[in-house]
Amino acid sequence: MLALVELIVVGFVFLSVIYVGLSMYSRRVRRGKLRHKWQNGPRVVDMDSFVRRGLAKYDRSIRRKLILGVYIIPVCVVILIIYLTNFS
Repeated sequence: MLALVELIVVGFVFLSVIYVGLSMYSRRVRRGKLRHKWQNGPRVVDMDSFVRRGLAKYDRSIRRKLILGVYIIPVCVVILIIYLTNFS
């Protein structure tokens, strides 16, 4: 039982590190794309407010929520492996 608790805690910490890194990387890439779009497009507003509004849209997008798959997919795979090992 202690091994299961250790697996859950270590797995959660490991997946959290991956999630934070992937989230920061994705946000940085999106910010770069927004800056590039502002430089090549009509400059109606200043760059900071354009990027801020674009990142606010990004925070509400489905792409941002798909990063949560970092938690869901490995847990499902481990559950499937445990099930197949014990019950088939």
